[in-house]
Amino acid sequence: MHVYSFERLEIWDDIRNLVKGIYKITGKFPDKERFGLSNQIQRAVISVSSNIAEGSSRTSYKDQAHYTQIAYGSLLEVISQLTAAYDLNYIDQEKYISVREEIDQLSPRLASLRNSQLRRHNSNSKLKNTKHPNH
Repeated sequence: MHVYSFERLEIWDDIRNLVKGIYKITGKFPDKERFGLSNQIQRAVISVSSNIAEGSSRTSYKDQAHYTQIAYGSLLEVISQLTAAYDLNYIDQEKYISVREEIDQLSPRLASLRNSQLRRHNSNSKLKNTKHPNH
C-alpha cells in the first residue's frame, strides 16, 4: 500500500487521534444536537486533517501553506464549538480542559508547519529570481 506524504506527518497522526476523541465526545451529545453542534464540531475536526491531506497534493509550498492555514482555522473552530458544548453542559470541565490542552499542543505545530512551507516557498522564489552568472 502506498503511503502519501501527509501520512508521514506526525501532526496528521496526532490530529487523527483528536478526530477519534471528538467523535467519542459528540457521540454522547443529546439527540437533538445530532444535526446541530455535534455535526458542526465533527465537520470542523475532519476539516483539519482533510486540509492537511489536500494541501500535500499541491505542488507549490505557497499552496500547501494556504491549506495548512485553513486547517488551523478549522482547529480554532473546534475550540469555539467545544466551548459551546461545555457552556451547554454537554461535556464536563475535565473533558473540556483535556481536549483544549490537546488542541493547545497541536495549534503551534500547525503554525510551524505553515511557516516551514512558507520559508520553503520564499527560498524557492529567491532561487528562481537569481540570475545565472553567465547571463
